[in-house]
Amino acid sequence: MSDYVEQQPVRATANTGREERKIIFASSLGTVFEWYDFFLYGALAAVISKQFFAGVNDTTAFIFALMAFAAGFLVRPFGALVFGRLGDMIGRKYTFLMTIILMGLSTFAVGLLPTYTSIGIAAPIILVLLRMLQGLALGGEYGGAATYVAEHAPTGKRGSYTGWIQSTATLGLLLSLLVVLASRYISGDQFEVWGWRLPFLLSIFLLAISTWIRLSMHESPAFVKMKSEGKVSRSPIRESFGSWQNLKIVLIALFSINAGQAVTFYTAQFYVLFFMTQMLKMDPTQANTLLIISVVIGAPFFVLFGWLSDKIGRKPILMLGLLLATICYFPLFKALSHYANPQIDAASRQAPIVVLADPASCTFQFDPVGKARFDSPCDKVKTFLVKQGLPYSAQAAAPGTNVTVSVGEQKIAGYDEAAMRAAITTAGYPAKADSASVNEPMVVLLIVLLILIATMTYGPLAAVMVELFPTRIRYTSMSLPYHIGNGWFGGFLPTVSFALVVYTGDIFYGLWYPVLVTGVSLVVGLFCLKETKGVDLDKV
Repeated sequence: MSDYVEQQPVRATANTGREERKIIFASSLGTVFEWYDFFLYGALAAVISKQFFAGVNDTTAFIFALMAFAAGFLVRPFGALVFGRLGDMIGRKYTFLMTIILMGLSTFAVGLLPTYTSIGIAAPIILVLLRMLQGLALGGEYGGAATYVAEHAPTGKRGSYTGWIQSTATLGLLLSLLVVLASRYISGDQFEVWGWRLPFLLSIFLLAISTWIRLSMHESPAFVKMKSEGKVSRSPIRESFGSWQNLKIVLIALFSINAGQAVTFYTAQFYVLFFMTQMLKMDPTQANTLLIISVVIGAPFFVLFGWLSDKIGRKPILMLGLLLATICYFPLFKALSHYANPQIDAASRQAPIVVLADPASCTFQFDPVGKARFDSPCDKVKTFLVKQGLPYSAQAAAPGTNVTVSVGEQKIAGYDEAAMRAAITTAGYPAKADSASVNEPMVVLLIVLLILIATMTYGPLAAVMVELFPTRIRYTSMSLPYHIGNGWFGGFLPTVSFALVVYTGDIFYGLWYPVLVTGVSLVVGLFCLKETKGVDLDKV
C-alpha cells in the first residue's frame, strides 16, 4: 500500500481554469445522462412489475421487478473488466464514449419493448437482457469518468474535482424523477398504459447530446504521458488481479469503502422511495416530489465532502459516514414512518398485528415460476396483510394449530378476510397514507439526513479510488471493486431488504442488510485502509 500513498508535492497542470471547468462539465454531464438511463428503471419499478411480470402474484411480481433492476448491477463488474481493460490499453476518452452509446441505445429500446400481455414470457426476458447491457455499459462508465477527471486535476483539488463526478449519480436520479413526474402529468390516467414509455424514449436525445460532448474531449494527460513513454499495460487484468500486492489493495478497497458506500447510496435514494410507497403506502407522486426536494438539497454535499477531503483527508470523512449509517438507520426510518404515515404508526403501536400459526403451514410469499398455490389459511392471511401493506409479527404455534390473527385485543381464528378488514379498520390502520397528514418538512429533513450520510461515503470515493492504483492499471483496478460494491452489495439492497420485510412482516427488518454491510466496512476501513490524499498520480 505504501508504494502508492507516498506524499508528493502538488503537481503542475497545464490546464487553464476554463479548460478544467470544461473537463469537469463534459465528463459530469455525460455521466448524469448515463445514470438517468440506469435509474429510470428503479423509479418505475412498481409500473414495470405490472407491465412485464403480470403472470405471477403481486408480491412475486414486485420482487421480480426488483430482481430485474438488480440484474443490471449483477453484470457491472464484468463491464468493469471489459471496459477497464480497454480504458487502460486504448485510452479513457474512446472507452467511455462506447459505454454511453451502449447505455443510451439499451434504454431507448426499453421504451419500445412490448409488454407481457403482448408477447408473454419473452417480454421480461428481453427486459432483463437490456438491463444487463445497461449494467455492462455502466460498469465501464464510472471508472472512465472518475479516472479522466482525476488525471486532469491538480493534486490539491482532486477531491473537489471528482466530487462533481460523485454528484452525477444523484443528479441522474433527480433527472429521472423529474421526467417521470412530467410524464405522469402528460399522460394522466394513461401513465401505466403508455406514459411510462416516455422517459425511456427521451434517452435518445440525451444520447445524442452526450455523444457530441464526449467527441469534443481530449485524452487524459496521464495516459498520454504513459503512452508516449511506452508504459501502457498489455494485460491490465492480469496486472491488476494476478499480483497479490495489487489484489490486496483491490480487496481492501472493496470491503472497506465500496461495499459500505454502496448501501448508503441506495438506502438514501432508492430504498427510501420503496419504503415510502410500498411499506408506508404514500402517494407515489407525493413521495417522488419529496425525494426530489431532498435530492436537490443534498446533492451539493457530494462536492462539499470531496472538497473537504482535500483539506483533512479522505479516510476521516469516509469512516464517519459509515459510522453514522450503522447507528442511525433504524431510528431515522422509524422516524420516517412516524411522520410519513402517522396513522399506521399509531395503529401499529396501539394495536399490533400478530400472526400465530404452525410454521409448517406457512410459506414464503415468493413464486418464481407462477405455479405455486398459497392457499393454506396462514398463507392467505399473510398474502392479505402484505397486499394491504400492514406491518405484522409472526409467532410460532404448536404443530397442527390453526392460524390466529390478533389485531390489538381482537382475535380472529382462521382466515376470515371480512373480519380482518373490520378489525384493522377499527384499530385505525389506513388503506393508504393520508397525503394531508404527511409531515412533509420532517420527511424531507429525514431523507436529507440519509443523503448526507451517503455524501460522506461517496463524495471522497472517486479521489481515494483513483489514488490507490497506478496509472497503467488504474481504470481496471478501481472499476472492479467499485462495481462489485455498488453492483452487488448496493444493487441487490432493494431486492434483499424487501424480501426480508415480506418474510418477517416487520417493515424495518430490511434495514439489517445495510446496517450489517456498513458495520463490516467500518471495521475493515479503520484497520486496513490507508490515507491517500496527495498521492502522485503519475506513478506507473
